[in-house]
Amino acid sequence: MREFDLFINGEWVRPKEENWIENKNPATGEVFCRVCAAGKQEAEDALAGADAARKSWGKTLAKERERILLRAAGYLEANKEKYLPVLIDESGSSITKMSAEIDSCVDLIRTAAGECCRITGGVIQGEYPNHLSYYTRNPLGIVVGIAPFNYPLFLAIDKAAFALAMGNTFILKPSSHTPVSGLVIAECMEQAGLPKGVLSVLPGPGQVVGDILAADPRVKMVALTGSSALGRKIAQKAAASFKRCSLELGGKNPMLILKDFDPEKAADLASFGGYFHQGQICMAAGRVVAESPIYEKFCEVLAKRAKATVVGDPHNPETVVGPLIDERQCQVLDELVDDAVSKGARVLAGGRHRGPYYEPTLLADVTQEMKVFYEECFGPVISVVCASDVRHGLELCNDNQYGLSSAILTNDITLALSLAEEMEAGMVHINESTVVGSTRAPFGGVKMSGIGRENGSFSAEEYTEIKWITVQH
Repeated sequence: MREFDLFINGEWVRPKEENWIENKNPATGEVFCRVCAAGKQEAEDALAGADAARKSWGKTLAKERERILLRAAGYLEANKEKYLPVLIDESGSSITKMSAEIDSCVDLIRTAAGECCRITGGVIQGEYPNHLSYYTRNPLGIVVGIAPFNYPLFLAIDKAAFALAMGNTFILKPSSHTPVSGLVIAECMEQAGLPKGVLSVLPGPGQVVGDILAADPRVKMVALTGSSALGRKIAQKAAASFKRCSLELGGKNPMLILKDFDPEKAADLASFGGYFHQGQICMAAGRVVAESPIYEKFCEVLAKRAKATVVGDPHNPETVVGPLIDERQCQVLDELVDDAVSKGARVLAGGRHRGPYYEPTLLADVTQEMKVFYEECFGPVISVVCASDVRHGLELCNDNQYGLSSAILTNDITLALSLAEEMEAGMVHINESTVVGSTRAPFGGVKMSGIGRENGSFSAEEYTEIKWITVQH
């Protein structure tokens, strides 16, 4: 069985008091590797190293940081086939999803590298004669990233690459379900020549490692992707020392289908948005609102799509829905489905599971009295709600505590643009799924879906602080 050490301050370390994370393959339930778990001492060592390295790394020339990140991207790209099998076994991702995720990570690191030389300040018109007034952007210092299990490589690199590009030192706390993904990043950065102390990767229990890092005053920012409950907890700890937070949290993302749209195309977009990666995506299209003239036809077509969706071995290229990361989530989904059925919903597909494999499920006639209308499923369950007209549909879409992604399907682009302005979400996609990604676009939500924006120049703004300087000649 393979064993993985910790990566602390540029060194591979095995703690004296050995504690292990038994990394289970969610498809089989078997332990396929062991990863060292960090504790209090390892967290302190990483913090001390990051603090010692932050000034020198922050003063490193932008073009040198750019070179390092480009080498890291090249190394990941060249070693894709080596990493692919272990990352599939660790996350339960289909081979199609995991292959695309690695490719996206390569693009993401290169995008971050490009931002190194784009960090700019500006000159402000002076207030008096002979008065120079300008501002600069500077690194924050130590940034902590806490990554989830669903896109473990991408959502960790999304934080690490941009934070490093801006001259910050970085400590990554990967999910305990997917610790190897974080160590892959460490290996890529090590091979790229990242200086000692600039990066540490600390797999371990969140209530120990995560809490220590979030609360330490030396840390200037915490970037988290996770649940809204965890985001609230991290924000409270960060507030004690007034550190910055970027919180990308949950979603119950609506897809609004208007009566003029092709139901076949709508079913394709909803199926992808709701069932891709087992629905374990914060952007998943879990709540579809269809106008009444198209409602029954859409449900009929989507039910056929759900029943035809291939469920099984993530290594099989035909597989669309693999295992949930934790079989206990099946009970959560069962309870949501049972509650909906007891209140009048129809199960048009799925509603059952075999071990960690939950069938692609379609619930019709969902109403606001049902838990599934409001609660994030994080599984392959799509709820369809009938709207009497466009305004009613928009009201149903906005009736939720979350506001991450959304979609509007219609041939009337003028109407779509008007509705997009009223949609309470950080992202609105017209005639696309709710699951849309870009390494350059601002990713993030409103309401309980979080604060802050990630990717491209938007990450550059998050990971730097502005200093205003004046000179009186």
